[in-house]
Amino acid sequence: MDFQKILNTIEDELSHKEVFGEVASYIPELAKVDPKKFGMYLYCVNKGEYQMGDSLEKFSIQSISKVFTLSIGMKLLGEDLWKRVHVEPSGDPFNSLTQLEYECGIPRNPFINAGALVVADILVSNLDDPKAELLKFVRKVSGNEEIDYDPNIAASEKSTGYRNYAMVYYMKALGNIKNEVEPILDFYFHQCSLAMSCKDLAHAFMIYANQGKIPDTGETILSTKKIKRINSLMQTCGFYDEAGEFSFEVGLPGKSGVGGGIVAIHPEQYSVAVWSPILNKKGNSELGMAALEKLTTMTGLSIF
Repeated sequence: MDFQKILNTIEDELSHKEVFGEVASYIPELAKVDPKKFGMYLYCVNKGEYQMGDSLEKFSIQSISKVFTLSIGMKLLGEDLWKRVHVEPSGDPFNSLTQLEYECGIPRNPFINAGALVVADILVSNLDDPKAELLKFVRKVSGNEEIDYDPNIAASEKSTGYRNYAMVYYMKALGNIKNEVEPILDFYFHQCSLAMSCKDLAHAFMIYANQGKIPDTGETILSTKKIKRINSLMQTCGFYDEAGEFSFEVGLPGKSGVGGGIVAIHPEQYSVAVWSPILNKKGNSELGMAALEKLTTMTGLSIF
């Protein structure tokens, strides 16, 4: 199969496609990103690497980072983590507070903001320097020691993150937050500010496609049991209240972020990352979802 030809076709067909969404303007720094950016990177387990467009340019990965922090949290707590956060799709927007009241401060899953904030609390409790440990993890699984936080994005998140503050305070009132609010949110805003390229993300997510192992070294980062749990959550909860649509259209486990990135994996086949900053009404990359639908349709390689 000529994967490069397929990516070139996707670029040709979608680069000039009319889109109707907008960039994420509620975080001021994200509003400055060129909306015409479009890149894609495909990393196959046994068949090489392929790319198109702006695939080597770094961008703010935002909620894609929740997969990394969940991975670290699962390594730290194992099954005990699920006492603090559940594993069901939310059916509500990623920053909703509604369910917290009805469900006694236990978030529906670790990929909505409330769930990721509980995971952040767990990392703050168990690590001396969670920001340094997250960087160490991401640099290792991506193979890129230059990955870092974007301080401008982190500061921009903090200046507008009122709903996140509200979630942490509310969950603390209900007994599901153990630390002070400020260090949790400082870590959370930094994790969302991680700057990575499509290539970086495709490499980093290969552990989820390759039974928890880094392909180049064979080192096991996560057990197959943990990989199964994480991939299942990406399939059912990785796209907020559009997870069903993504599963229907694309047929892969994946995770999106409001920076316009999407990463998806096909177990034992490939990982793929796409970036286009224009978001649909559900907060997912409009062109990114279209590109991944074309990829699985043209290759015939989805999990279904």
